[in-house]
Amino acid sequence: MEMRYSFGGDDHIFVEVDEAMSLDAFFKSLSMTNAVRESAIKGVTEICPANASYQIRFDPDLISPNDMLAELKRLESAAGTGDRTLSTRTLEIPVYYNDPWTHETLMRFRERHQEPTGTDLEYAARVNGYASVPEFIQAHSGAPWFVSMVGFVAGLPFMYQMVEREKQIEVPKYLRPRTDTPKLTVGHGGCFGCIYSVRGAGGYQLFGVTPMPIYDPKQEVSYLRDFMILFKPGDIVKFKPVDRDGYDEAIELVNAGRFEPIIRPVKFSLDEFHANPAATSKKVLGALHGV
Repeated sequence: MEMRYSFGGDDHIFVEVDEAMSLDAFFKSLSMTNAVRESAIKGVTEICPANASYQIRFDPDLISPNDMLAELKRLESAAGTGDRTLSTRTLEIPVYYNDPWTHETLMRFRERHQEPTGTDLEYAARVNGYASVPEFIQAHSGAPWFVSMVGFVAGLPFMYQMVEREKQIEVPKYLRPRTDTPKLTVGHGGCFGCIYSVRGAGGYQLFGVTPMPIYDPKQEVSYLRDFMILFKPGDIVKFKPVDRDGYDEAIELVNAGRFEPIIRPVKFSLDEFHANPAATSKKVLGALHGV
């Protein structure tokens, strides 16, 4: 579809990139917001990329709404002729799947779930055609995830699995949201994965928990001292399953200020991904360990 522009008062423009969630839509939204940032348009005060849309806030005393719209359309036209590559980062996130804390939480809220007699992992495995929970966990952790946006709750990443469309993990949200979700829960709703940056309400299925803080407003965590939020749109995530010992060891390192997340630069090509998703994912994941 063509991009749809709409004004929000006299100081916002909202742009809908596509009606469907896809890697192409996320990539275009991210490319456009990067282009706005690099263009340094006078009067722009906030740039907010989202899953298949973005929003620009501007000072109407410095640039009129119509002139702002013209600038965005100019950038859209230029973006259509460029290559679809992104210099970004790949991050490894340890996950303790089927941990006792998210398990206790999901069992407290079974009356709000589609299958009250099972667990979220069992339900997700079944609706996605996997024979067992370990097989499902392998699929969840075996492919990279593209961070399409960060927000809704401070620091929370929305992630889209980088596999062929027919292999996408898709799980409906709870029938009614929970009033509690542990901090750092790895969840899933619809086609999106996420990590709950803080404790609170939520409706995504609960798969596990990471020991790795992703949001620290006090900036006391060693790798979050420069900025309180770990993720950026465009990041590529690899989940690494760990057991209870691995989880506890990571927690000790975090508390001692010695946890070193694995983060590596990588160049991602959307066209290469479409041509060969498996090879592109292997290349992205190999960058984590210098392969």
